[in-house]
Formats: sequence, structure tokens, C-alpha cells
Amino acid sequence: MNQNQQSLSVRDNRTGDEYDLPITDGTIHAADLAKIGKTEDEPGVAVYDPGFTNTASCRSAVTYIDGDKGVLEYRGYPIEQLAENSTFLEVAYLLIHGTLPSEQEYTAWEHDITFHTFVHENLKSLMLGFRYDAHPMGMLLSSVAALSTFYPEARAISDEEIRRMQVIRMIAKMPTLGAWSFRHAQGKPYIYPDNDLGYAENFLAMLFKMSEPKYVADPRLVKALEVLFILHADHEQNCSTNAVRSVGSSQVDPYSAVSAGIAALYGPLHGGANEAVLKMLRRIGDVSNVPSFIEGVKDGNERLMGFGHRVYKNYDPRAKIIKKAADDVFEVTGVNPLLKIAVELEKIALEDEYFVKRKLYPNVDFYSGLIYEALQFPPEMFTVLFAIPRTAGWLAQWVELVDDKDQKIARPKQIYTGDRGVDFIPRAERWA
Repeated sequence: MNQNQQSLSVRDNRTGDEYDLPITDGTIHAADLAKIGKTEDEPGVAVYDPGFTNTASCRSAVTYIDGDKGVLEYRGYPIEQLAENSTFLEVAYLLIHGTLPSEQEYTAWEHDITFHTFVHENLKSLMLGFRYDAHPMGMLLSSVAALSTFYPEARAISDEEIRRMQVIRMIAKMPTLGAWSFRHAQGKPYIYPDNDLGYAENFLAMLFKMSEPKYVADPRLVKALEVLFILHADHEQNCSTNAVRSVGSSQVDPYSAVSAGIAALYGPLHGGANEAVLKMLRRIGDVSNVPSFIEGVKDGNERLMGFGHRVYKNYDPRAKIIKKAADDVFEVTGVNPLLKIAVELEKIALEDEYFVKRKLYPNVDFYSGLIYEALQFPPEMFTVLFAIPRTAGWLAQWVELVDDKDQKIARPKQIYTGDRGVDFIPRAERWA
């Protein structure tokens, strides 16, 4: 082994054998662990890691997170700079292509996505077939999966031009499908895209347009939605991204892979956190009840929602930005009465030693639910609003997966805990 190569020395106390395992990028290779203790009759050592808390499944250049320092970067660009200066479509281009676009590249990118916002009328018929009270996220999940049947060429994932076309189509059509799932639940007619409008404003038009000839959104709401979309565009190897990569490793088409991500986001532990924050704030009811609620949290009788994160052990950088976006939205809609409770709760939690010691800082979900509610979205739409921008990140991760020569079809090991060698007893004997 190269003397400059970092390594981990392991002694197997069962046999006395010693192993030198190379360390690369702070990791050891699972295949090297598998050599430890391996014999003709026994498999080598494996790692037991439910939830992948300390297991790297891929190498990625898309998103960087330093949870201890509260850092989030897309392709090396700090999220704070992107949220302040960029647009969602520019960030989506950055995530997919790895670089910021030139003026010519951005113009072509924006044109292509705008051109593909419409969906096939048969897909509209599919969505109209759902029950009147169908969950918008279930409708989005089903309609994205159905797109694979409208574009069968998408299965040719090794063709770079075909891949590019599916990426454009999906980013373009997600707001349309999301808006239609919202209108469906309200019994309102579906609104077709207005390609004179920008990405976020077009989405707002498809959501809220009624009888007016032209929908005009307040620029502050458009900007706030752009910021929310940028903040949710990607977040490294979370549950839904892992689902996209895992399903994508079978070399299925990208619509099917992204629908797996939507399904993962549908779960309350992933996409439902901001709704849980609103329920908590309503249960508190008034600013005067915050101290007693805090004591309840310390005693284990209450749960503090919207604080703490699996990755961040510092203030979630997205939470700081989204708090400013909330102020902009409330200028237009009026202040959500729950905001005072949220601000007081945040103030106490950030000063109280109990929470500081446990590194429980506000995360992105703490204020996003307040914004969505101010925009008159029902809680069941919150995950749809999450899925639309996250599609850009899912697709960036999927493209990276397809081009990664190290990737194999996902097949985790298991530790078998069931019976072995049980003799089968025929039915006549079992039932006698």
C-alpha cells in the first residue's frame, strides 16, 4: 500500500488476522470489509446500518451539506446567494448541468421548459377520473408515473439527447400536474398553462385563475415562491432522493424513478413536517401558552415540531431565508395569527439551554407551512409544493446515477433472522 494512503487497521479477534483497509474520502469500501473473516463456509463482515445513518451509497457532485456548520451548497454555490440572486429555472439548470448557464443557454432552457408545460389531453382525462376527494399527492404520483406511457422512448436512458428531453418535459409539466391536482380537489376546471408567464407565475395562474382574462400575480408572491422552489430544489441523499436513485439503478425510465421519489415524499416522516408544525402551533393556541408548552416538551409530554434535523446540528440555512420570504408573503396576505406563536417559540428555544445543548434549531419546515397556509393552500397540497421544485434535484441525481460507472443495481444485504431447514408438512397432515 502507498505510504501516503490513509488506512484503517482492523484485527479480527476471532482469528487473530489483521487487515489494512484503505480510506478514501473518509470512507472504507464495503467490499474490503467483506474480506474480513470470509471462508468457504462463512461470509465476510458486513455493516448493519438501518436507515443508512453512516453509509455512503454514491459519489455525488450535486449538493454539499455541512450539518455542523449549517452549510448548504448546490454545485458549490451557497444557497443564500442563489436564493437572493437567482431564479428557480437557473438553479434547475445549475443542478442538472453542473454550471450556471450563459445568456444563450438560459434563453434556450427557459424556452424549452415553457414550450413543454402542456400535457397530453389523455393525461387530463386520467386525472379527471380520480374521485372528487382524491389526495393531490396521490394524483401527482399517479400522473407522473403515467407519463412514462406517453413517452415510451424515455426507456432509452443511455441516449443523452433522449435523457435531456425527458428532463425538460418533467420540470415543465410538474407545475401543470400539481396545479390540476389542486383544482381537482376544489371541483374547479383545470387551467391550461399561460406561456407568456414565468415559471412560478404560471404555476400561480394555473392554481388561482378564475374568470379574469389574464391572471396577474403580486410580484412579492412570485418572488417568495421562487425562493421556496430554490430552497427545496435538492437536499443531498434524503429518503426521496435515495428512492429515485435506488429505483433508477434498475435502468428504468426517469418518470418511473421520479414517481418513486414522489411516493417517498408522500410519507409523513419526509414531506409532512410543515403540516405537523401548523398542528402544533394551533394546539398551543396563544403566545401566553408557549412557556407551558416548552415545559411539556422538556418533560416528554409534547413534541417540538420544525426544530432539529437529521443532518443539521446548527441553524438550518434554509430556515433563515424562508423567514424573510414569510415576511414578504405576509405583506400581501396579512399576517398569519400563528406567526406570533412561532416567533415566540423560536425565541425561547434558541435561548433555552435545554434546546441549545441538544442543537435543536429551526429547520425549513418551521416557517414554510405558515407561508403555504397564507397562500390559501390546504395542508394536503404542501407536499405537492415540495415535489415540484425537488424534481430538478431528483433529475440531477438521476442523470448523475446513469453516468456513474461505479453504480450497480441497488441490492442491500440483510441479516436473516427467520427459521432454517423447516420440513414441509402436507396439508392433509396439517389440517387433520
